[in-house]
Amino acid sequence: MLRKLDRDEKIRLPQKTRLSRSVGQKMNIKRLTHDTTPIEGGLKDLQPLKIEVVTADGSWDEFRSLLDQYHYLGFDRTVGENMKYIIRNRDGVAISCLLFGSAAWACKDRDLYIGWDAAARIKGLSYITNNTRFLILPWVKVPHLASHILGMIARRISNDWKERYGHELYCLETFVERGRFLGTCYKAANWSHVGCTMGRGRNSVSGRAAFPYKEVYLYPLTASFRRRLHDRKEE
Repeated sequence: MLRKLDRDEKIRLPQKTRLSRSVGQKMNIKRLTHDTTPIEGGLKDLQPLKIEVVTADGSWDEFRSLLDQYHYLGFDRTVGENMKYIIRNRDGVAISCLLFGSAAWACKDRDLYIGWDAAARIKGLSYITNNTRFLILPWVKVPHLASHILGMIARRISNDWKERYGHELYCLETFVERGRFLGTCYKAANWSHVGCTMGRGRNSVSGRAAFPYKEVYLYPLTASFRRRLHDRKEE
């Protein structure tokens, strides 16, 4: 708004100190080199696994580079509350990345499963987080690793969230693209399949599918998640 007024010569702003990105322009991510030596064997050969919370002054560049190079959706930016993890093996080598961010604004099957109407959803949405990225690095071939990591994260993410943002989480969600993945690791980690998206984004006006259909999975973090997502009372 202010820059538009400046361009119209209605106000005068100081010179920009750096260039801003235009709408839709992707983040410029420096791609780091990584050791791609195959990692195989069993879970016991990797343990104990280390869960590292990614911070701006820590492994942020490594995290962005790994997702940008090896996840099919890449990495752009995060908006709002989010949590980023790098999983390392016992030797400190990165083997996986996970990103959790804002829950989907609306999802019919999810909302029916929880029992939300529109008003309850708006109030409770910040107590769910969406696993928007889950990457096992392509040179890591270890059976059951993905479901094991999901279990590890589920046991700690609410505490991590409360430490950073001051409130707990009651449920995790994710959307698995139909035809590309089977959701096997989520099923093995006891996530519940609750339905499928309709292939429309939140700004869709056509009523027709514009995006891939995705299977919807939820993982309650407490047995009373439905009640808590309605009244949002923390015990």
